[in-house]
Amino acid sequence: MEIILASSSQRRKDLMTQAQIPYSVMVSDFDEKVNAGLSLEEQSKEIAYGKAKDIFDKTTGNRCVIGSDTLVIVDGKQFGKAKTREEAIDMLKQIQGKSHQIFTSLAIIIEKNGQTKTYKELSQNTVFVKEMTEEEIQDYVDSEKPYFCAGAYAIQGIFSVFIQRIEGDYSAILGLPINRVYDILKENQII
Repeated sequence: MEIILASSSQRRKDLMTQAQIPYSVMVSDFDEKVNAGLSLEEQSKEIAYGKAKDIFDKTTGNRCVIGSDTLVIVDGKQFGKAKTREEAIDMLKQIQGKSHQIFTSLAIIIEKNGQTKTYKELSQNTVFVKEMTEEEIQDYVDSEKPYFCAGAYAIQGIFSVFIQRIEGDYSAILGLPINRVYDILKENQII
């Protein structure tokens, strides 16, 4: 059975590779605008599902399509990817010295012998960031250029020195709850 990751995220690809799950990549062009009336948790689940469904609908036969979405929530406000140096610095100023939430949604759609099964799940995690000086924030942004990450940081890189602790699933914080992916694939006798 073909396992398709509906994502261009290098971190998600790395997690699949590290778990030794054979997969191919098809990048979804799903428009991530969903019903603003939904809670942030429900929006995240719908985006992950939309990515998976987009690729599922473009493919045929026995297959398993994996979609994921990650939201960074600081003081009840969603932080996307910083577009500029100033935006990244501003985000990190708001994150430093306190905790914030990371919601990672997982959607898996499986077609096996004409039967379709769908999973939609949300992993809620908390990251506690140490206090950072203005100089540390600017140095981090200038060296890492974290414009590819929601919240303007990558927990597995240089920024790890500023992480006080996490509560939850580390792989979900990276962008894909690989333990759940593995369990679902195993449960459905795909691996």
